[in-house]
Amino acid sequence: MYKVLTDDEIPDNAGIAIEYNLPQTAKRVDFIISGYDEKQNSHAIIIELKQWESVEAIRWMDNIVRTYVAGAKRNVVHPSYQAWSYASIIQDYNRNVQMGDIALHPCAYLHNYHKVAPEVLESEQYQDVVESAPLFFRGDVPKLREFIKKYVKSGDDKKLLYEIDTGRIKPSKSLQNSIKSMLDGNQEFVMLDEQKVAYEQIQTTALKCAKDHKKCTNIVKGGPGTGKTVIAMNLLARLTNQELFVQYVTKNGTSRHVYEKKLTGHKKNRIHAMFRSSGQYTDAQENIVDVVLCDEAHRLTEKTQNGPVCKGENQIKELIKGSLCNVFFIDESQRVTLADIGSINQIRNWAEKLGSQVSVLE
Repeated sequence: MYKVLTDDEIPDNAGIAIEYNLPQTAKRVDFIISGYDEKQNSHAIIIELKQWESVEAIRWMDNIVRTYVAGAKRNVVHPSYQAWSYASIIQDYNRNVQMGDIALHPCAYLHNYHKVAPEVLESEQYQDVVESAPLFFRGDVPKLREFIKKYVKSGDDKKLLYEIDTGRIKPSKSLQNSIKSMLDGNQEFVMLDEQKVAYEQIQTTALKCAKDHKKCTNIVKGGPGTGKTVIAMNLLARLTNQELFVQYVTKNGTSRHVYEKKLTGHKKNRIHAMFRSSGQYTDAQENIVDVVLCDEAHRLTEKTQNGPVCKGENQIKELIKGSLCNVFFIDESQRVTLADIGSINQIRNWAEKLGSQVSVLE
């Protein structure tokens, strides 16, 4: 990137952030450049850097490719999708970006990758996301410079980066409207009887937590077919529309993907940040999320397996610590491996240790 930025037309006092941590996640943006255009409009360019040298398309998965990383060939997200998703998280949850009209421009730079024709990464199945976050390859330094200079004509002395870094985490109006419209009229998510009762009680508790900033833990017991996920999806929509930062959490990656698809029906969606793995809170700041909705809480584990490495101390503890209000949907009879530790007693114990008031619903 030093070589890319060695250009007389790129201002020396443009803001530069390296390995910028997205506050509500364990993810880091490789490189951000900030500044103003000729009309003094605010811009930030988000660059995802990749050392890849080759890649394969995965035809049956949305925005997934296969490449050699961490000592083996693995399925990973398309670099344009990664850059676009990071920009979307900042846009959708950072109040200063929303109010300050800071335009975000994601892209990906594969500096070791020789582009070929036809290029796999630019094939039709990835066209949508590549349009949102263009790709630059080895030898594309002049093109990447032009992309930067299109938006950054004068420097901001890091002012815009400071605004991004200090922005309050709140869902944007467009995100609120988007998820509300997805749920409205969708019969799959209509609540019945006890589901509606539990939903109203949890909503009331969550809003009270947000108001008085006191931690609370809700445990929802129920067997298969009792509609725990229906309650969770409705809470996700309703509380987001109350301007709370809400995340749906489950260990099961397939379940997360299914509900994202059910809500959007589109492979590139803006609600991706609302869906999280139970292992993504190992380094979360205290109360960084307003509400965590943990589905299949019986499948929680102590350590989080990250490739060959185990991280964290206890997933129940990490979820309670990282959220002001947390809701655990649980069926203790559904634990399926010895590693599953999710139980009502464990949740109670950690909630008490972390000063969170417990309520149990059936």
